[in-house]
Amino acid sequence: MPAGAKPKREREFKELESRFKQEHRYPGREEEVAARIVNKQRAQYGETQGERRKDRQGGSPDRDLPIEHYQHLTVGQIKPQLDGLNGEKLRQLRAYEDGHKRRKGVLDLLDSRLH
Repeated sequence: MPAGAKPKREREFKELESRFKQEHRYPGREEEVAARIVNKQRAQYGETQGERRKDRQGGSPDRDLPIEHYQHLTVGQIKPQLDGLNGEKLRQLRAYEDGHKRRKGVLDLLDSRLH
């Protein structure tokens, strides 16, 4: 794991690597595949240097959304924040979600509020 990874990500990495070895998946590449998965998550949740830099410079993709720090929220955290949003803001969230994470639960919530 790269320097600066949070302890949670370190644990995830070790658990994935161990599981891959037990299941005999990715023989000889367990460490590489586990690192790729965890690094992808780190980038997705803004934990890498590049993502933090983009956020500081105003280039974060969720910067202009009606819910603050939207990309880091779970479905359960998003649901109560949808109350009171008008159709335009719901469509904005729907477009973002469809182009980025594509979480079925969030898309279903947004679709039900839009129809």
